[in-house]
Amino acid sequence: MLEYLRNAADKPVAKILIGILAFSFVGWGVAEWIFGNVAGDTTLVRVGDAEVTMQQFSIEKNRQLANMTREQQRATYADPALTQALNSQIMSSLTTQAMADNRAKDLGFVVSDAQIAREIRSFPDFQLDGKFSTYMFDTVLANSGYTEASFADVLRKQTLRGYVLGAMSFPLNVPDFAVEALYDARYSQRQINYVTVDFSDFDVGTPTDEQLRMFYEQNPYVVPEQRTVSYVLIPADMDKPDSYDAAYEQAVLVEDDIIAGESMSDAAARHKAKYVALGTFDKGNRPVDEILTDNMLARVFDMEEGLESELIETKKGFLIVRVDKILPSHNAEFEDVKSSLISDWRRAEQRKQAYVRANELLVDLNQNDVLNGKKTATVTRTSGAPLDLLSATFNSEVGSNSIVNGQNAFYVLHVEKDIAPKVDDKKMADLRKELEGTANKEIIEDYNAFLIREYPVEVNEKVYNRFFAK
Repeated sequence: MLEYLRNAADKPVAKILIGILAFSFVGWGVAEWIFGNVAGDTTLVRVGDAEVTMQQFSIEKNRQLANMTREQQRATYADPALTQALNSQIMSSLTTQAMADNRAKDLGFVVSDAQIAREIRSFPDFQLDGKFSTYMFDTVLANSGYTEASFADVLRKQTLRGYVLGAMSFPLNVPDFAVEALYDARYSQRQINYVTVDFSDFDVGTPTDEQLRMFYEQNPYVVPEQRTVSYVLIPADMDKPDSYDAAYEQAVLVEDDIIAGESMSDAAARHKAKYVALGTFDKGNRPVDEILTDNMLARVFDMEEGLESELIETKKGFLIVRVDKILPSHNAEFEDVKSSLISDWRRAEQRKQAYVRANELLVDLNQNDVLNGKKTATVTRTSGAPLDLLSATFNSEVGSNSIVNGQNAFYVLHVEKDIAPKVDDKKMADLRKELEGTANKEIIEDYNAFLIREYPVEVNEKVYNRFFAK
């Protein structure tokens, strides 16, 4: 293959592939260190006839990490949320690429060895003094961990994906009337008259117990469903087959003891496992525990009372979870929430009185065309008045009168007139680009939806959970 490359034609076909080597190779092998001891199947997901493996994930993650600054790398390693976001983005990208591979195969696209050779000879990374260098080619591939065959395969797949997805990158022509309509909608202004009726302007005093009880009957506080949960964890280094197998055998023994009627705490103690009682909590106020992730919380609140889960594989080891008790959602007792009701009652009463005053102003405006205490403002969709008022302004007809419900006030609004925007060529050009980008994005999303239907994604749960479940 190398001999063929050295003798192939000079001219490149597509510069799109240059990005494959546009990164340094620092950090190479980090993911291999993390995932290298996995035995057996390493397929994360299957996409039609194609697969996304841990090796592919490793290479792509190393590439993205190498493109980061040291500060970004440190932040990613230190923040689990950033790490999870990076992993999700990589999986999404690799899955989309696998769909494109399937589509290229079905369409019968072919990339010849001669084309691959021309592409390789055109890479600046492989050139010395403007010419293809065998030494540079061998050195870069050796540093990156590629063989000649694997690198050629990467280029071939990238070219095929370009054939499948390349048409999506061409900008669409947006008609002038669409640009003008968006320009008018975005930059037009309106002149309005309005009065603000603040809730806080009204003194409602202190409520009696009877008033609070009546208020609570109409606005009960619902205590969400709560669950009492415990678990047993059999720790293991899940990346190492020996540790994995030993922990699994231990977990089966713990599970057998629990099924036989032994308590979880006793079964855990017998087999030197970790027992944790999480206590009672609801979905919105869960205890701080590394095992209780979002996925695990959803599983816990889907279980029945008094039952244990099957063995669950996590990064920390094997887990058995039990829902000891379920307390259904219910209305809190009045005496338990009485003190907290006072501020809510006051606000509700202030709101009622403010609405009465706003309605009086609106009636006067409708009947007499008078708005006492009004302010006059020229507003855009984003500035010139409170946001609640701006939204109502541009959703109302010119000449209309209305009461606008704000967060801390009512507004009595009269929309006086439209003010057409002056033409700004730069803004018009920017809007045209924006519309072209939006149109392209919609086409790409439609095409992705088609690919998903044609090549459904199947997750290899065992492998995926071993590396990504928390």
